[in-house]
Amino acid sequence: MMTSPTSEQLLATHPRASTAPDDRARASVDRSGFIPQSFADGVIFAQDIDDVVLAMKLASEHGVKIVPRGAGTGLAAGSCAQAGEVVLDLSAMNRILSLDPVQGIAVVQPGVINAAVNQAAQEHGLFYAPDPASTAICSIGGNIATNAGGMWCAKYGVTRESVLGLLVVLPDGQLLRTGRRTIKGVAGYDMNALLIGSEGTLGIVVEATLRLRPRPIHTATLISYFPDEAAAASAASAVIAAGLTPSVLELMDGKTLGAVDSALGTDHHSRGGALLLAQTDGYGAHLEMQALQVAIEPLAGHSELAQDPQHAEALVEARRQAIPSMEKLGTVSICDIGVPRNRLAEAIAGLQRIEAERGVSIFVIAHAADGNLHPIIVVPEGQSITSASPKAALADMFYLAKDLGGTLTGEHGIGLLKQDWLPEEVGETSLQLQRRLRAVFDPQGILNPGKAI
Repeated sequence: MMTSPTSEQLLATHPRASTAPDDRARASVDRSGFIPQSFADGVIFAQDIDDVVLAMKLASEHGVKIVPRGAGTGLAAGSCAQAGEVVLDLSAMNRILSLDPVQGIAVVQPGVINAAVNQAAQEHGLFYAPDPASTAICSIGGNIATNAGGMWCAKYGVTRESVLGLLVVLPDGQLLRTGRRTIKGVAGYDMNALLIGSEGTLGIVVEATLRLRPRPIHTATLISYFPDEAAAASAASAVIAAGLTPSVLELMDGKTLGAVDSALGTDHHSRGGALLLAQTDGYGAHLEMQALQVAIEPLAGHSELAQDPQHAEALVEARRQAIPSMEKLGTVSICDIGVPRNRLAEAIAGLQRIEAERGVSIFVIAHAADGNLHPIIVVPEGQSITSASPKAALADMFYLAKDLGGTLTGEHGIGLLKQDWLPEEVGETSLQLQRRLRAVFDPQGILNPGKAI
């Protein structure tokens, strides 16, 4: 194995370092489908804050490039690594340090799995609102790095709205506390919000103070089938136009239903060409659900209202299993665009046009209540997703979103995969300012190099 001299010094000094080929290979990729041309020089498996501080002090001293990593479930190649870099793996820092049910606050380490936080909160009648479909495998640190969203975003907000404070190790090894434990606070610049969504380029989160919310007293769950994606998208827009705020409003296209049926043995696709999963919650859950049904009734075919929590969870599971079902078909590239909510149908029509023009297979799922679509390109195993037709299709998706007044990414981040198109969205003035800001935190440029901006 060839490693850079500076990496060798760090790896030889840190007690948690590994240069085993399997560790290096595993730590160099994520779920984006991006395959680096080489693997990281080594991996540091942090067990506590001191391990992270030591790693960054050594990295700063020797000029070693560090790639932070959590559960490795990122979808924009934000934690992929290559030769000349060392991965700092935080997955073993996975404890819930404290949970205050009266204040509704949990203090956790970055490697804690999202679902584990909700499991602990549920014992006290609480829940943690950011709920990615990958909740069972994604970590809180990764959620913070990308400002992750999920199915409850439209009503409860994304990660930024549920993280009150952070403890961060800066690139030179200093510790920084941001935020507070109160619900409100405006002392100084909002460093907390700046770090959330910074994709591991400004500092490494080693502790997070999370806001928990009372678990809704009632939840109503509906699944509705439509003749096609256009009708389902129009129904989602009708829900928003009616002034309703469902806690969940998820769209799955016909190809996705077919993939789920194939993987799980269900029969969703036989009932319609597209699906909407809707939930309303709170004391008025059932009344709001009635209003939602009225809004979508003119467009819907068969609808099914859950009769009990077990039935509801079975309906939700089809959505959670959408991406794993596609992964059984080949290599997936999960795109992430956002459009104004009233232009959802136009976005789906545009994606269907891109599929036909580029000759790639595109599946579509969407957080329909906030206009965040996930067009997913599936290619045969071994085929590149970062060149030829797949890359051209990714570019087309961005320009589609831009033309509709939308954005390149709603929740997955830029990572390595989307950098080609970032300047066109944010503009050169903003991009240069962001780069200068990054240099304030990391003047040596050692933290997650080449990612995000």
